[in-house]
Amino acid sequence: MRLSDRDAHLFFDLMWGLQYFVNQKHKINDNIKSLEEYIKCSTEEKFEVRAALYSDIKIIDSYIQENPQNLSKERLDIISGWKCFVKGYFHIERFLKRCTIFIQKNEVYGVLALYQNFDEMIHRSRLPIYVQTVLLPFQGKIIYDGFFQAHNIFFGSGVKRELKESYMIAKQNNRIVESFDDAKNDSQKKKENTNKPLNNWRSELNELSSGSKKLKAKASDPAIFSPAFSLVKASIEFAQVAVSDPDDQAGLFKALNKVRLAYNKSNTVLDRQE
Repeated sequence: MRLSDRDAHLFFDLMWGLQYFVNQKHKINDNIKSLEEYIKCSTEEKFEVRAALYSDIKIIDSYIQENPQNLSKERLDIISGWKCFVKGYFHIERFLKRCTIFIQKNEVYGVLALYQNFDEMIHRSRLPIYVQTVLLPFQGKIIYDGFFQAHNIFFGSGVKRELKESYMIAKQNNRIVESFDDAKNDSQKKKENTNKPLNNWRSELNELSSGSKKLKAKASDPAIFSPAFSLVKASIEFAQVAVSDPDDQAGLFKALNKVRLAYNKSNTVLDRQE
């Protein structure tokens, strides 16, 4: 869930070069006379330059045009992509093997760390955690810009449920943003959809459906038998619709309603029991 050391090193090389340029143009710290001096600056001094960069993002065009470090087109393209940044407050909701989940309002991002994994900086018990940072594109992935502020805020069960649901919705609908490149995102979604072939459960469900037809309650049977058997049959029918056409929302809701009705009848019978 982080960049390779080589890529992390490249990122900081490019970012410090750009920030040094910003520092010179905005005359933030006149005492800094070289890139090497800027790299050795304190985090506080860099933070001021960073703020100036995101407040004047068009300065990236000036940097590319002047190209003071004589960078290759490939590296200038990386820097140019930083104009598409996402800045602000995020909830880190969970750690995955391939990325860390950042949530901002209705957007769910899959983010890579730099030299150190996020789960090495933040203990899992602190999740979800509220952080302030900037997300940037980097070679088809999303990273943070190296500056990270965590806020010690306690979240109740309601907020935790909402964040989890936001993640689950994004996951189910392949809407976790792992690249700011739309074409790459679409390719990733298609890959996820075709990566794992689905099991064909139709024969097993048809067999269960056939067997469930034998479930018929007699008048002398306990009252719970009839709604319980109906619940079994409705559940099998719901599963059959799900495996035959998982995109058939109308059919799924119709079948699920039968399950709900059978469940409610079961509840009613149980409530009557003395």
